[in-house]
Amino acid sequence: MASTSTSSSISSICARCLTRSRTSQISRTSIASNHQRRPFSVLHRPPPNYPNHVPLKLPERLFLAAGSALISFLDPRRGDLIALLGETTAQPFFITRLRDTMLRNPTGRRILRDKPRITSHSLSLPYLRSLPPNTIGATYVSWLDREGVSPDTRAEVRYIDDPECAYVMQRYRECHDFYHAITGLPIVREGEIALKAFEFANTGLPMTGLSLFSTFTVKAEERRRLFGVYFPWAVRNGLKAESLLNVYWEEVLEMDVQAMRDRLGIEVPPDLRQARAEVRKRKREERERKEGRVSSVRNTEAGEAKVETQAEREEREQREIERKAMEILEQADKM
Repeated sequence: MASTSTSSSISSICARCLTRSRTSQISRTSIASNHQRRPFSVLHRPPPNYPNHVPLKLPERLFLAAGSALISFLDPRRGDLIALLGETTAQPFFITRLRDTMLRNPTGRRILRDKPRITSHSLSLPYLRSLPPNTIGATYVSWLDREGVSPDTRAEVRYIDDPECAYVMQRYRECHDFYHAITGLPIVREGEIALKAFEFANTGLPMTGLSLFSTFTVKAEERRRLFGVYFPWAVRNGLKAESLLNVYWEEVLEMDVQAMRDRLGIEVPPDLRQARAEVRKRKREERERKEGRVSSVRNTEAGEAKVETQAEREEREQREIERKAMEILEQADKM
């Protein structure tokens, strides 16, 4: 009997423990389920999908896109806001389409699988400086040195939800200087606008198209040059060229740069720095000619003034001689 009572007591305790455990598990599941059903708000955001990711609601995305677009238009030097504009306007359609373009290409798929990053350490800039000048690596690093920029300044992507699409945006951002190098376009405002037009035709990212509104902030002569030379070049080459995101730049650094241009279907545009230098030289010569004409006129006027003063002096001396002569004659008459 004692054994039966003890066994019954143990069974009762185990049943209570099992019931309590199941109740606790159901409670935790219910809490987690309620947590997942909580609406997405400013005070409650879902967990990030990758390091530094910030999920955004549609109103927040629109507000950041409008604000960054306005300030970037007023101050195109704000690279952080241009990057923000690129992220907030790229998804869901545009960046997904760009990722699919990479997935359809064997090299693009390898890039998405390997996820390489472009930095001064991953590329070894001293090694690139040792390459022959006609190679892609030497062209790239000489462009960096001439423009005074570094590949380490590209901001991390934060506002694109899909991790793979976020990498596509990061890759585009880090390859931007390669596009500058192979086209030869400098980082002056006019050169950036021309390259953004090329990128818009090649990638279709909205930010690159919105950047073209900066055309209205440049000088009239630069605007004429953009519409007359560089926009036609950008549209023609951007549409016919292969997607530049499918180039594994790290693997072609020793390749001839002109061979790469030919393979991609890119024509080198007219040298923008040389065009700007010629304009500055012409304006300087016109200013010097103008200053020379003004100086000549001033010298002539000064000479005429000097001649006039001398004539007046001679006339005054002549009058003085005549006056003295008259005085002598008057004295002679008195005698």
